[in-house]
Amino acid sequence: MSEPAQWQKSTFSGANGPNCVEIASQDNTILIRESDTPSAVIATDRAKLAAFIQGVKAGEFDHFLD
Repeated sequence: MSEPAQWQKSTFSGANGPNCVEIASQDNTILIRESDTPSAVIATDRAKLAAFIQGVKAGEFDHFLD
């Protein structure tokens, strides 16, 4: 059986706020959740997460912030 996921949040989320995105790695799967709804977890793989991060860095999703 796998070890429990060790969740990590971004330092950009703030010190104590409940509105944080957290990420963990478990059995070659990347897990993503919101701290205020920890039971809702998205699972993906490293390649898909890397492609998403590249898109974020390139500004491809900035229109969602407007």
